[in-house]
Amino acid sequence: MPPTEIASSRLAIEFAAPVARILLRQPPLNVIDIPMMEELAQSLAEIESRKDISVIVLRGDGKGFSAGVDVAAHAPDKVDAMLTKFHAVIRAVVTTKKIIIAAVHGNCLGGGAELAMVCDIVYTAESATWGFPEIKLGCYPPVACTALAALVGQKRAAELILTGRTISGKEAAEIGLAKKASYAWDSMHFDKGLARAERIYFDELMKTSDAHEGIRAFMEKRTPKWTGK
Repeated sequence: MPPTEIASSRLAIEFAAPVARILLRQPPLNVIDIPMMEELAQSLAEIESRKDISVIVLRGDGKGFSAGVDVAAHAPDKVDAMLTKFHAVIRAVVTTKKIIIAAVHGNCLGGGAELAMVCDIVYTAESATWGFPEIKLGCYPPVACTALAALVGQKRAAELILTGRTISGKEAAEIGLAKKASYAWDSMHFDKGLARAERIYFDELMKTSDAHEGIRAFMEKRTPKWTGK
């Protein structure tokens, strides 16, 4: 059976049983905005229902995997909907019965790194750049806070999350971000942990002045003025 393709505004999807390939296609950085989240959720649901597909390959178009979730979507009036939609995609990846593989090159940052890290297997170019830079906006990455320690250890996870340091694909592979994900938690524990991280994000973090300042400063292309409030 010849491959079939489905094109959407932010994804390109090819079916060649038993494999479905999903290409993130939002040049130049494959930023994950709310429309892409909706398309990913719909596509994963469709693939889940297909008995002829057993493997999903997820990769980014152009020069990188993804630079992360759209910063504009972190604004106070959008963040609730954004996290709900993004975490619906993450939950779909975690709970799918298909084998899901991330093929990473270039930038794999923030929400892009979270999306890749919850896949079953990650193949990364040594030259890829991985990181969770949310702390530089006065925010934190809920998925990484929930799951990263199970992959790379608690101390290393804390260092990556609290400093926002980027690492190469070579180092990502060495520390465990790019290998078979033998999670220390099952999907039920992950869901509970992510729900707690979401509540703290909504009820505490997004009520701080620094979180709002970090997002505004990024959008205005200036250095944030932190107040510790």
